[in-house]
Amino acid sequence: MSTPLDTPDTPTATEPGRRDLAQLGLAALLVVVGGYTFYDATTLRVGFADPVGPRLFPYVIGAVTVALGLLLVVATLRGDVPEAEGGEDVDLRHPADWLTVAKLAGVLLFTVLTVSFLGWAVSGAVLFVGAAWSLGSRTLVRDVIVGFVLSVGTWYFFHEGLGVILPAGILDGVL
Repeated sequence: MSTPLDTPDTPTATEPGRRDLAQLGLAALLVVVGGYTFYDATTLRVGFADPVGPRLFPYVIGAVTVALGLLLVVATLRGDVPEAEGGEDVDLRHPADWLTVAKLAGVLLFTVLTVSFLGWAVSGAVLFVGAAWSLGSRTLVRDVIVGFVLSVGTWYFFHEGLGVILPAGILDGVL
């Protein structure tokens, strides 16, 4: 049985003479971002003898982004359009759950405001617990344990493994 949500109200891009302008816009954005990334890589100043250093990756990312944008232009001009996802289990007749969005935004705002004082280990755990609670989890003890393990683990990974200093906050000297 077909519902009004199943049938598109607008003409598709596969009609003769029609192009999907959104896809062309996305392709243009990809080309611009890739081109800027490639240009910005030319401004990096690194020491001598740098055959495969930090300049290589922006060049590769910029070139791949431009190539993907150009491939999207070719695909769009050929008439290819993405297919609508048919297997989504979301009932579009129900409104958005703005309370959950507000809870998640509040937890994120709390983390942003307290990460320098509490430190990543504590505020990251609170972020995980708050996000899990906002999305419907009711196992507080498990969420606290998992949040603490993840936040302390990521703190050590960034601090010891990558050399990126995350704030220790109130656990300074303990971590």
